[in-house]
Amino acid sequence: MDRKKFEQLVNEGIQAIPKKFLDKLDNVSIVVEEEPNKFQREETGMRRGSILFGLYEGVPQTARGYYYGSVLPDKITIFQKPIEQFAKTDDAIRDMVCETVWHEIAHHFGMDEKEVREAEKKRNS
Repeated sequence: MDRKKFEQLVNEGIQAIPKKFLDKLDNVSIVVEEEPNKFQREETGMRRGSILFGLYEGVPQTARGYYYGSVLPDKITIFQKPIEQFAKTDDAIRDMVCETVWHEIAHHFGMDEKEVREAEKKRNS
């Protein structure tokens, strides 16, 4: 899939987030990269053979205090190649992009990995 079409899927994933949450996104940039770089792999403690579909880097809203200001935006990266390698059809890619966007935005709002996984189970049941 070309980058432009993949970015369109990411935008669709963002628009699928309920408005009440979109309105509360604060100081965050969502970008697409081919795959995680060496620093991102090391930062997340990825083991050989692990797959990373997305990554949130920043200060979650729940950890921001009065001192928070004049900082670069948080960054959510959606990784195209791992998603395409895992999800073989266009529909599966669309679904995985949507889930990955939701997952990373949940981290922006302060949910840790365990909380995100539990919320995903509730969303999908």
